Order: sequence, then structure tokens, then C-alpha cells
Amino acid sequence: MTALPVLADRGEEAGTAGDQYFQQDLHVARLVLAADPPRHVDVGSRIDGFIAHLLLFRTVEVVDVRPLESTIEGLTFLQGDGTTMAGFADGSVPSLSSLHAVEHFGLGRYGDPLDPAGSAKALASFERVLAPGGRLYLSVPVGRRRIDFNAHRVFDPRDPVELLSGLTLERFDGIDDGGRFLAEAQPADLAGNEYGLGIYTFTRS
Repeated sequence: MTALPVLADRGEEAGTAGDQYFQQDLHVARLVLAADPPRHVDVGSRIDGFIAHLLLFRTVEVVDVRPLESTIEGLTFLQGDGTTMAGFADGSVPSLSSLHAVEHFGLGRYGDPLDPAGSAKALASFERVLAPGGRLYLSVPVGRRRIDFNAHRVFDPRDPVELLSGLTLERFDGIDDGGRFLAEAQPADLAGNEYGLGIYTFTRS
């Protein structure tokens, strides 16, 4: 329940237009729009951010370990485990995204089973289901490699490239500790960060 009267709003800004989620959601939605794939599947990204952007111009299949009740037109939901991508055949998904999600897999924060290799298994599953010529849009926290249990992992920005060795890194964008968006950068550019964001576009040749 909100305490009334509400007295703090008059001193706040009009909204949030600079955090990691806002910048990545808008940027990757633009990339998907430009690519115009015949089918798009998402694993674990924010429904009220990135998925909402995509639904303006295309249908989206969403996979998440948590349930979702929705009657939104264009959104198909499958409750499932991103570490296995069960139900998706090898090489069947032409466009796949997972934004600010993989870092949580296997830590139990969202009711998923504890698995130290959860993130690595998810990336292997993404590589398995990505179609020839397809694109994977991935974002994860990057900087000093660690696990902040049970919240998230932070990856060295070069880790996803090594873990997805069967794919080609088509483009890398990032957001540094200062909130600056770095377009078409290199993963090593964020190596010294504490909690930056790496935004990767991989392709399968």
C-alpha cells in the first residue's frame, strides 16, 4: 500500500533513461528490427522492457523457468529451462536472445536448481539450437570475474566468446561502470570494470 500523501515525486527525474536495462533493451530491439528474422525466441529477458519493444513489430516466443500468465497478442510463452532448451531441435532457431539473464542460471535465485555450470550449460544450449545463418543476442555483466551468490555471476568480458567457440562474434557493444554506451567496441575494453555490461551479437556461419 502506498502511504498518502505522496510527497517525494516532485523532486525526482521524469524517468530512467540511462541504466543498463534501458540501453540494452532499446539497442538490441533495434538490431532485431534491422535483421527482420522469420522467427525470434527469447530466454529470460525482461518482459516489460526488451520483450515489450519487440512486440511492437514482431511475434516473440519467450522461455523462462518461472511461470507467466499473459494474453498479450504476439507473445507465446513456454515455461522451461534455458540450460537445456528442451523442445527446441538442433539448429532450429534463426534468432535468439537472452539479455541480463544467463548470469543467474544455476544460482537458485529464481527457483531453478543449483548448478555451478548453469550459465555454461545455457550457452551450450543456445549454440545447439541456433540455426545456420542465425544470430544470438546475448548480454551479461562483465568485469572482475566472480559469483555474487545468490544474485548473479560477473564474467570476464572475453568468457562468452570462449564459451561460444562454435559461433562467430559479429559485434560487441558495452556499457561501462560509468554508464557510457560503447558502440562496436572490443570485449577487452571492459576488462577492468567492476560491473559493466557486455552486449554480444553472435552468428552461426
